[in-house]
Amino acid sequence: MKDFDSEIHDRFLRLYVREEESLRGFVRSFVPTLEDAREVMQEVAVVLWKKFDRLDDEENFRRWAFGVARLEALQYRRRIARDRLVLSESVLEVLAEEAEEQSENFDAERRALQKCLGELPDARRALMEQAYAPGVRIDELAADMGKTAMSLYKRLHRLRQTLIDCTRKSLQKEGLA
Repeated sequence: MKDFDSEIHDRFLRLYVREEESLRGFVRSFVPTLEDAREVMQEVAVVLWKKFDRLDDEENFRRWAFGVARLEALQYRRRIARDRLVLSESVLEVLAEEAEEQSENFDAERRALQKCLGELPDARRALMEQAYAPGVRIDELAADMGKTAMSLYKRLHRLRQTLIDCTRKSLQKEGLA
């Protein structure tokens, strides 16, 4: 690959990876299954890459990518409409607009939560990570810690409340809450 092509490819990948999670959630709001979302996301990635040279300002990548995702999802829905009962396009348009707005809010909430988790003392953050790791049972974790399950639930509840309060304050400072 030529250096120029490589540079363009790198720029595209950085922008795409930054928005991929939000795009996936957006696409998921259009289609009935995760497998459908995977198919649409593949098409979205292909179209974005093929048309990347037409993007006039990389600052607009998110809006452009969401527009492409909307079109690809609608096109996919038209293809599957023959096979299944589906929502009308007007309903999907309303849902798409709402999903796009919420996507930006979710990103801000996720960043605020990560910041708040980082501000927790190490022991409390470790407890949250342990408690919410896949496959962990609270009763077993409590027994390992020499505590009752109820006391651990109460402790986790207080930690969650601390994180909720911190996240709300952080969002308020940014003018998002």
